[in-house]
Amino acid sequence: MGVPAGAGEFRLSEPELPPPESVIEIIRDVAAAAIMPRFRQLADTDVFEKAPGDIVTAADLEAEKRLAQALVALVPRSIAVGEEAAFADPRLLDVLDEKAPAWLIDPVDGTQNFADGIACFAVMVALCAAGRTLAGWVHDPCADETAFAATGAGAWLFDACARTPMRVAPSAPVSAMSGVLGGRLRDRLALARRCAPENVPQKMVRLGCAGREYLDLARGRLQFAQYGGRLKPWDHAAGVLIHAEAGGFGQLAGSGAAYAPRGGIVEDTLRLAPDETAWRALHAAFEPR
Repeated sequence: MGVPAGAGEFRLSEPELPPPESVIEIIRDVAAAAIMPRFRQLADTDVFEKAPGDIVTAADLEAEKRLAQALVALVPRSIAVGEEAAFADPRLLDVLDEKAPAWLIDPVDGTQNFADGIACFAVMVALCAAGRTLAGWVHDPCADETAFAATGAGAWLFDACARTPMRVAPSAPVSAMSGVLGGRLRDRLALARRCAPENVPQKMVRLGCAGREYLDLARGRLQFAQYGGRLKPWDHAAGVLIHAEAGGFGQLAGSGAAYAPRGGIVEDTLRLAPDETAWRALHAAFEPR
């Protein structure tokens, strides 16, 4: 597959980074060869439980291998850190703090959806160095569209025909917002709706795919998201950057710091909103009193 027609030359602000179209072409080719042929075609032997309640498929494994090989070849002296490789050897995450560029790869984000035949999954790739995200890509193989951002370069949506800028939704009162929340908090807020409707979002969802949720945030279809617990870098590095470059505001609720892949898996709550005012309103609504 080629890059979107009419996209033109679009180079990143840092000369060592590749043109985004080169990465998009790799991701699209791998999705077409290793992921989509298996969608709704998985055999029982193609699905494995790598931990209780956590599955991996043959598509994850093949796509990660292909992506790692192609992306490392694209940037000299770079290394790859895939979700499945890091599960097998957690020490791989240490390279995220080093100066050498590292490709963070989530080959099939939303594996359970993929295995269940639900068309809600994504490929997520981030290029990181020295504990920060330089560029990120989130690809929806079903829609064949890719969100891309680099620091200071804005956020862009590439489809088969062109690229368009991405922008988060305008800020709004909490009661008028739609966003992503975990089940327990959704249930607690639903019970509180009668007493404090101003603190309960209009719509609360969980798609089972962070990549698709980040796409909806950056294009203004959702206004907020909250992720708690173990924040795995392949789930968030690309999406947080895309959201920020689309004009959004994100911060860790516990430490008050901006999210970064430094240190690998971060134990905290990540909240994303249209701006800092909306973030603080959500914080006041969501935190237990």
